[in-house]
Amino acid sequence: METVSSQAAIIRREGQGERRWFFGGGVHVWKARVEETGGAFLLFEDQMTGGKMTPLHSHPDSDETMYILDGEILMHMDGAEHRIGAGGLAMAPRGVPHAFMVLSGSARMLCLHTPGCCEAFYWDASTPLSGDDPAQTGLVDFGKVQESARKNGGIVLLGPPPFASH
Repeated sequence: METVSSQAAIIRREGQGERRWFFGGGVHVWKARVEETGGAFLLFEDQMTGGKMTPLHSHPDSDETMYILDGEILMHMDGAEHRIGAGGLAMAPRGVPHAFMVLSGSARMLCLHTPGCCEAFYWDASTPLSGDDPAQTGLVDFGKVQESARKNGGIVLLGPPPFASH
């Protein structure tokens, strides 16, 4: 008799999932972890305040898809800038340099990495969030983000945020 192995179903409602303060700014609500998807993908919701910027970076081993739920971001993708509002999508293929900045007062997006090889980076560059501690949500520590990027291969930091003119 042949044994078939499959992943367990994942059911999470709005607001459910582990909440982590990301040192680059924002609260991640982890919707599907790599261990839950057999490595196929990582999915988290990113809740961010206005002005948040990411450094210019790439993901050599995964595609990153960002679906904007609320707010507006400015996406710098492979040298060009694009405004993306609620209902919009940006997909950065593996290796393509990109960064974004939150233009609205706040923004929420779903972030999907396929495959989920970047989870270690986000885990190392974040800490569990207890409640809605506003003191945690205002701190940005790019030093810890850079340290995490050096420790694992999920992300390559290419330079500072490319949004000086905005």
